[in-house]
Amino acid sequence: MNNTRLWRNTCIFIYCLLIGVVWIVNYVVKKETCKQLYFDATATPYNKVGVVLGTSKFMDKAKTLVNPYYQKRIEAALALYKAGKIEIIIVSGDNSTKYYNEPLLMMQDLVAGGVPPENIRLDNAGLRTLDSILRCRDIFGQTHFTVISQAFHNQRALFIANQKGLTTIGFCAPDGDDQWEEKVREKLARVKMVIDLLTNKKAKHYGEKQYIY
Repeated sequence: MNNTRLWRNTCIFIYCLLIGVVWIVNYVVKKETCKQLYFDATATPYNKVGVVLGTSKFMDKAKTLVNPYYQKRIEAALALYKAGKIEIIIVSGDNSTKYYNEPLLMMQDLVAGGVPPENIRLDNAGLRTLDSILRCRDIFGQTHFTVISQAFHNQRALFIANQKGLTTIGFCAPDGDDQWEEKVREKLARVKMVIDLLTNKKAKHYGEKQYIY
């Protein structure tokens, strides 16, 4: 009986500890980045470069159902570009196989929306948010830029950039309908982010410099 009680109490303690860690991390991330978020394109400060963080375009294998998170990021990038708040757009996403290419799809949709191809740069190794931020600095040579995604995602990206000494702001696309994505998955991703920062995690791929001047 004593062993059972000890095991139960230990599990309760670990559970409470994990909940506490998640709460503290999310509180710190929100508090540190809240003043860097913008929701109105005309009120957003100018940066030459904007970085659109990648996500899958389609939600089904038949590629008929467009992911609202993706669509709203594209629309946000177009709004910011047309407002004259960015000049060059880096589309940063996963192109880990020849059958899956987030940056190319983003570029095609931005061009269709009126952005000249020469004003778009492909970051094919933005496998994670951390990678996108580090590669913007190390591959594209940027220390001041605008991150474009949903607010909850921007907060994590900006926190990473802040810890790396970069000067960034986030332009926020409207949220989607997936409460799991925003309320659960993101909170766990922020804990993983802290671990990556504490261990000085690097981007998975680097490669040839493509500095934007």
